[in-house]
Amino acid sequence: MLKVATLASGSSGNCAVVSDGRVHILIDAGISTRRIAQGLKGLGLELRHLAGVLITHEHIDHVAALPVLCKQTGAPLYTAEGTALELCGRWDGLVERFRVFEPGQRFDAGGLEVGTFATSHDCACPCGFFVTDGERKLALCTDTGFATPQAREGVEGAHTLIGEFNYDPDMLRKGPYPLHLQARIRGKRGHLSNQMGGELAAWAARQGAGRVILAHLSAENNRPGLALEAARQALGGLGLGEDDVELVVAPRSEATGWFQV
Repeated sequence: MLKVATLASGSSGNCAVVSDGRVHILIDAGISTRRIAQGLKGLGLELRHLAGVLITHEHIDHVAALPVLCKQTGAPLYTAEGTALELCGRWDGLVERFRVFEPGQRFDAGGLEVGTFATSHDCACPCGFFVTDGERKLALCTDTGFATPQAREGVEGAHTLIGEFNYDPDMLRKGPYPLHLQARIRGKRGHLSNQMGGELAAWAARQGAGRVILAHLSAENNRPGLALEAARQALGGLGLGEDDVELVVAPRSEATGWFQV
């Protein structure tokens, strides 16, 4: 049975793992290899068990572990070609590890089917992923300024969505960030607000999702309660409550247990 856990989720680092009990795939590696190993240990896994690492984009909070991780595991790295080029220019010794794709392509990773879709972020070639064992489907869509048509298509039919709820607009406006950074976050190549994340969650629920994991919350510009309220309101607009769709906030710095997809 397909299952997922987050090891960290936020502006200081992002990492998740999806597994069918036999094949174990990391999604992003934005925390230290030591923390990844600790998080996996709590789930009954070790670094050597990883069949691959999916990389959404090259920002450091999604790739920080790669140089050390690649020395401690032989897992291939799956990412868009533009992202791979950026990372090979940053760190030596990675080029042989990459298996590149164009967003929209699907591929097999150790026996699990992985689908990719284009997102909109200020980097080389950002993407999101879905993973399926043929029966259940997990989708991850974070770090995007809006829900692209490709993202909606990728999320469609997911039983569990890991979706971005990055910022509360009022907190961002009144907070410490300078105006140019606020504009970047709000922009079409920035991040999803709580309300925009709620809209994507509602879209997923309309297509049958039974769980939404609220991810990538900003420490400075958001609060879990605000994100949850936005998600509840969006679902309420469809006449759905938490008896219909489970809502979970992914911790910024701690690993969760397994969630069955």
